[in-house]
Amino acid sequence: MFRFIHAADLHLDSPLRGLSQREGAPEEEIRGASRRALENLVSLCLEEGVDFLLIAGDLYDGDWPDFNTGLFFNRQMLRLRDVGIPVYLISGNHDAESKITKSLSLPENVQAFPVKKPKSIKHPTLPVTFHGQGFATASVTENLSLNYPDASEGRFNIGLLHCSIGDSPHAAYAPCTVANLLTKHYGYWALGHIHLHAVLHEAPHIVYSGNIQGRHARETGERGCYVVTVSDDLAVERLDFKALDVVRWGQCEVDLSGVEDTSVALQKIRTVLVEAAASASPRLLCVRLTLSGQTPLHSEFHAGKEAWRAEVVNAAQEVSDEIWIERIRLKTQSPMDMEQLAGQSDLTAQVIEELQAMEVSEHPSSVTDLLGKLPPVAQGEMAQSDQELKENVTALVIDALTSSAKHEI
Repeated sequence: MFRFIHAADLHLDSPLRGLSQREGAPEEEIRGASRRALENLVSLCLEEGVDFLLIAGDLYDGDWPDFNTGLFFNRQMLRLRDVGIPVYLISGNHDAESKITKSLSLPENVQAFPVKKPKSIKHPTLPVTFHGQGFATASVTENLSLNYPDASEGRFNIGLLHCSIGDSPHAAYAPCTVANLLTKHYGYWALGHIHLHAVLHEAPHIVYSGNIQGRHARETGERGCYVVTVSDDLAVERLDFKALDVVRWGQCEVDLSGVEDTSVALQKIRTVLVEAAASASPRLLCVRLTLSGQTPLHSEFHAGKEAWRAEVVNAAQEVSDEIWIERIRLKTQSPMDMEQLAGQSDLTAQVIEELQAMEVSEHPSSVTDLLGKLPPVAQGEMAQSDQELKENVTALVIDALTSSAKHEI
């Protein structure tokens, strides 16, 4: 029997663009999260006494700003060398040969697979054969798995592959299918690129370990690696997911339907944050909070956004000093009957009609072309910002119309 750890998508020293513009952002803690998660990965290898570590691509997040990124990775690998744990890795799209211009020699316990064609490597003492190929360029569109060799007879075969299987927000690099991988008859496929951990097939196992640390508000929930136990008859006996992240991203929704009092609203927010903080403990929890439901407080939220953010941040501080409110999304609705309001006058009816028809996402063609080149995550953020702008304008105008109608009465 032997055991190994499958990890991927370390994105070491991933830049956190725009974080400094967020009020109260714990920049240093978030900026160092990828390094601390890697330290956790190495510590887990030592604690579990595994026989080897697999890293299925994207060690880095593009070119290093200096050599410190590579030096830090090597220091962590030396911790494993000192106890005789070998490491096998492939490059992904973010650390392709064409993208990383700086380089350092790897410690002798670390073996990187070539990028021009697949290579097979035998473990020096265990009946294990590794097959892998890294990315030569940042954009690999061909199915690399088709050229992987067939399984070596009488050995536990492991394929390392950075690839896309199925639909995902990540770019479709090295696309392949589960059926493609099954034709190789490997005992385990260690996949990288998709940041959510998932077991796509069992016996044989085809597994995405996901990334070891969430990088932004859309990468919610626990992030980590798999500890894999292989029996004496060379079959996967156990597969255990282990969380490694030190900063947990979460999206929480608070339904404020029918809530009229601000103190009640804040108490409901505290209750949700208490539960979220408990699930993330002992990590820093970065929360994107959504307020929803039909409530008389709808106009107040939009008219006093700065004051309400302060109240929510204050409530979070009361719950735990390990919570940061990354963003507050207002998805509440006014209880005002729009048809009744429109009936106040022809002008009011016209204003409401214009609001409902408003399209704030219509950009000049040059801007549209530029937006189309952004990553899917960034495009989603832009569309969300457009929608939030429309909702904010609508809420403020409706509030003004409502106040005017009350004044006239």
